[in-house]
Amino acid sequence: MEKLQNRPWKVLKSEYLARKPWFTVRHESLELPDGRLVPDYYVFEYPDWINVIALTRDGHFVMIDQYRHALAETRYEIPAGVSEPSDASMLAAAQRELAEETGYGGGQWQQLMVVAPNPATQNNLTYCFLATGVEPLGDQHLDPTEDLRVHLMTRREVLDLLRRGEIRQALMAAPLWRYFAEHPDPEDNAPDTPSSER
Repeated sequence: MEKLQNRPWKVLKSEYLARKPWFTVRHESLELPDGRLVPDYYVFEYPDWINVIALTRDGHFVMIDQYRHALAETRYEIPAGVSEPSDASMLAAAQRELAEETGYGGGQWQQLMVVAPNPATQNNLTYCFLATGVEPLGDQHLDPTEDLRVHLMTRREVLDLLRRGEIRQALMAAPLWRYFAEHPDPEDNAPDTPSSER
């Protein structure tokens, strides 16, 4: 495989159009390596984000449901949030968010992957963590504008949500699919058994 060579664009002009907590955008004029000009390009600046696949000691996924206003839908998700300046690391941010949103914590943690939400127009990254053996340690501590509920789901339930396209958030679907790919179970592809036969 050929090693990629970075080909950065030259910034000719850059100015901020807005600098709000959730809407920081800059307008730039750019020159491509071959000399072509892009007079109007917009970059949205966000802090880095985190999300967590959290599994209890008995193998249940700690999930939440949350309304997403842009799509006007309430969907199942994994716990996620924004890194804060006070967080010592992205791991600390992930542990804080899991505790705040669900009341769960502890266990063993590892970074699963890092993805870019939209590298064409956003400058931030999302750090995805896997936490196993978590347990309830306290109550939720939600932000004033948060409205979410906690659910414990089986492996089969989460996989079924993914297969049906019910987890719409791409930054959450990606690490979940990777988890299932790297931790296969023969039962994942077994046909559903009618409840009367279970």
